[in-house]
Amino acid sequence: MSLPVRVRGSVVVPDAELQWRFSRSSGPGGQHVNTTDTQVELRFDIAASAALPQVWRERALERLAGRLVDGSVLVVRASEHRSQWRNREAAAVRLGALLSEAVAPPPRARRATRPSRGVVERRLTDKKRRADVKRGRSGRFD
Repeated sequence: MSLPVRVRGSVVVPDAELQWRFSRSSGPGGQHVNTTDTQVELRFDIAASAALPQVWRERALERLAGRLVDGSVLVVRASEHRSQWRNREAAAVRLGALLSEAVAPPPRARRATRPSRGVVERRLTDKKRRADVKRGRSGRFD
């Protein structure tokens, strides 16, 4: 069949949960492309998936809400290659990357910090020195 769609770590989406659809691709390629179904559409129902843990499912549904069809189906299309097999691989890789990014844990909250006194003093002295240099360039002589 096709390559397994790896999400993160050991979590893999089984082929049974993927729906493949093929159609004619637009663009260059000559007579071969005009007669074969090389464009690939890969559909994955996130809400109905048993492969993803519940927390990941909720996170993916929330983060991919703008891309989902019918509220829970993620659709990926690939038509950049001339062969159906390479387009299948491209669609599977793209789906894996999207899911991996969507289920990633949220980044740690930033803790507000203050610059140390030494850093502030160095910045102000450098600023004063620079101002003196620029003032020394003026045309008037005091």
